Formats: sequence, C-alpha cells, structure tokens
Amino acid sequence: MKRSTFLILSITGVYSAVLHAAAWSVNNFLMTGPKAYLTYSSSVAAGAHSGMEECKFQFGWERWNCPESALQLSTHNRLRSATRETSFVHAISSAGVMYTLTRNCSLGDFESCGCDDSRNGRVGGRGWVWGGCSDNVEFGERISKLFVDALETGHDTRALINLHNNEVGRLAVKATMKRACKCHGVSGSCSIQTCWLQLAEFREIGNYLKIKYDQAHKLEMDKRRMRAGNSADSRGTTAETFHHVHATELVFLEDSPDYCTRNASLGHHGTEGRECLQTGKNLSQWEKRSCRRLCTECGLRVEERRTEVVASCNCKFHWCCTVRCEQCRQLVAKHFCARRDVAATAPNHIRRKNKGHKR
Repeated sequence: MKRSTFLILSITGVYSAVLHAAAWSVNNFLMTGPKAYLTYSSSVAAGAHSGMEECKFQFGWERWNCPESALQLSTHNRLRSATRETSFVHAISSAGVMYTLTRNCSLGDFESCGCDDSRNGRVGGRGWVWGGCSDNVEFGERISKLFVDALETGHDTRALINLHNNEVGRLAVKATMKRACKCHGVSGSCSIQTCWLQLAEFREIGNYLKIKYDQAHKLEMDKRRMRAGNSADSRGTTAETFHHVHATELVFLEDSPDYCTRNASLGHHGTEGRECLQTGKNLSQWEKRSCRRLCTECGLRVEERRTEVVASCNCKFHWCCTVRCEQCRQLVAKHFCARRDVAATAPNHIRRKNKGHKR
C-alpha cells in the first residue's frame, strides 16, 4: 500500500464532529499514513480526549491539575517542556488513543479489524487453553503509533523523551489487561477453561500510570552536548542516557515549575480560587490533605463558602413505570483557596523564610 504524504488536520474540526466541545485543544494534529487510516481519526480524537479526562481525575486535588493547556504545552514548538507532568500527559493520552482503537475494534466498528485469535487452541496453563475473542491490542498499538508518534518529527532529546513516554502509555494498556475465562465440562464441572484477554477499565490504566508518574526518573544530560541539537554528538549523548532507562519507566528532563503561582505564559493558573476538601464521606488521605497542599502550603488561606445545591429528593415509584422526584435545595459548605490579608501574610512569610534557613 502506498504511503500518502503528511496530512495536517485541524483538531478543532475533529473534536467538534466527535465531541461537540472538547475541554482541551491542540492547534494542529499531524496524521500520517495511508488515506484508509483516516477512518480511525474519530476514535483517535475520542481516545485522546478520554486520556485527558483521566488526567484531570488523577490530578484533581493536586497543585497541577492537568489544565486545558496541558497537551498543547507538551507539543507546542515554542513551549516544549519536558517535566514530570508532561511525561504523564504523553503517556495517558497515548494510552487513551490505543485503548479506544482497541475497544472500537472489538465492538466491530472497523471493517479491517477483528478479534485476536492468534493464540487460540494453545495451552495457556494448567486446566485452561487460549480461545474466545481477545481484544486486539496489537491493532490498537499499531494504529495509535501512526497517529500519536507522528507529532514528534525531530530527533532531539525532548522528542525522544516524548516518544518514550508515548510508548510507556501503550505498554500500560497491555500490562493491565485481564484474563477472562469460561468453564467447560460435564455438568459444569469446569474441568477445562477457555480463556481470552480483555482490556481493563481505563481507570485502572490511569492508576497504573499515576504510580509511574510518582516514580518517574529524571534524565541527567550533558547540557553542553545537548546544545549540539541533532548533531551526532547530541544523538550519542541521548542514546547513552536511554540505554539505562527501562521501557515502562516514565522519564523527564526538567524540574517542575512552582504550580502554586499563576504563570499565564506557561498556562499555569496557580491554586488561588481552587476548591479543596476538608469534610466528606469516604475521602482518601490525599483528598483530606488537599486544603493544606493547595492553600496553606502555597501561602493561601482556606475560605469557606456556602453554596446552594439543587438535587433530586423524595423520589417515589409510580405504577407503571416511572420515578418522580422533587427538587430540593440545600446549602452546602465548600472550601476554596483565597489570598491572605496583607497584615497576616508578612509574619507567615518571615516564619517560612526562617524555617527554610534552618534547614
């Protein structure tokens, strides 16, 4: 099959067709390969969107909360940051694209794709054999590479880091797959099982990559040789560094900026005005400490605001077959990070400086 030339599609058009109004956008999304692959563009857009939504969930109560500009910053020519956060963005968006392509394949949305039955009939383990309809992750991986990796056209260190983290995301989809089995035998004795592989819930992939984010490895590069750009010296330095990096390990190049404060040029909104959690049912320890992390440790105070919430209540079942509810209003206490008074800020600032000096 002949290769077509590079095709540049506006991501805005893709997203408006698929998702009506996506929460984030990219100026241009490069796609390459045979024209037949354009049939997958809707799944690619939906997958990237699901990846970013999962990013927002995973970082919902952290200082960096995966803002709308997150993916744009990681691929923008002038703002090609390579922080721990952008490593996660690349991994989760790449995983989202592969996941959606694989899932849509299994649902029969693509004529050119079907189940992965390459291992069917083989003995998988004691008491079970491969069979059934395994999710075709090889298909999802192959097509997602053509779309996502096409964003990186350079050979500099940042491009290679992005490509590496893209692959970490794809490997996460494979690593979290589940084995499902069906029993066979006389009177349901389950003397033998037929098993296949299926995708895990995407939330599990997000949890997996969040752990990888916490354990991400910073690459220590020779800055002098890096400045050589795409020269042989620079490529040699990069090859030496990546030689010691595990394929499933997220990597980054630069320390994260101060996400407490607003930086419009980098697209960071700061934590002022952010909601945090102090009370509530089934809160994790991480959520319970969100006010301290987002407000207090960023030099802000916690402000309580009473907010009116409208919710369904007094629901009754009516024969047959409807449920009718009333609309009840109640005041709910919510907490937000707010700027301290000038008088109260100075002493705290002095205490923070003294504490830092002692360390």
